[in-house]
Amino acid sequence: VITFAINQSDSVTAVSQSLKNDTHNRFSITRDIEVIPNFIDTERYGRCQNKELKAAYAPNGEAILMHVSNFRPVKRVEDVVKIYAKVRESRPCKLLLVGDGPERYKMEEMCRQLDACDDIHFLGKMKNTEEVYGLADVFLLPSETESFGLAALEAMASGVPVICSTGGGLPEVNKQGFSGFLSAVGNTDEMAANTLILLDDLETFRSNAEQQAKLFCKQAVIHRYEELYQRTLGEVTA
Repeated sequence: VITFAINQSDSVTAVSQSLKNDTHNRFSITRDIEVIPNFIDTERYGRCQNKELKAAYAPNGEAILMHVSNFRPVKRVEDVVKIYAKVRESRPCKLLLVGDGPERYKMEEMCRQLDACDDIHFLGKMKNTEEVYGLADVFLLPSETESFGLAALEAMASGVPVICSTGGGLPEVNKQGFSGFLSAVGNTDEMAANTLILLDDLETFRSNAEQQAKLFCKQAVIHRYEELYQRTLGEVTA
């Protein structure tokens, strides 16, 4: 999301440094762009309280991996399945896929090829995704690029560490080695290996993810917007 300037008194904002750089590279904008990240209502999210539902997906205590998106090519959803396939070679796990889109058929075909249809669950589109994030142990977001990475932030607010790519603004959201791990786009071997690291020290990474998410709480970020509005209005009336 980016706000463009129309008049000299207007301010221009971008939700990540990555988006700011892309905007300067692609458009004829000479004035500065202020980076103010997306924010989240952390009170809407939290660790899973529905133990029965989690047990329904992982009846034998298997690890639960999750991905949430619109299943477009830029999300690299096939990489999600590849990561899952590599992780399950080392430990029992389930994969929950939330959303729908043009790449779903490819994912379903991969599930059949892996003979993993009983372990990979397509939950479809959901309006209140905060109700399911907490079911996961690790969140996967191997996107080609993300302007910010709101899904990763929502997962972290739910106490779920994140495995993601370095595409776009994701490195500005997910802190390497703290709230999760980042790898080059397409490096599913490393992403799978890092997933196992998270699962081996899950409680530490869960707490770290929650701490990282608080940096983007609505109170802190809205205050930055208020300061920007006040500064802009002051320039107008000066």
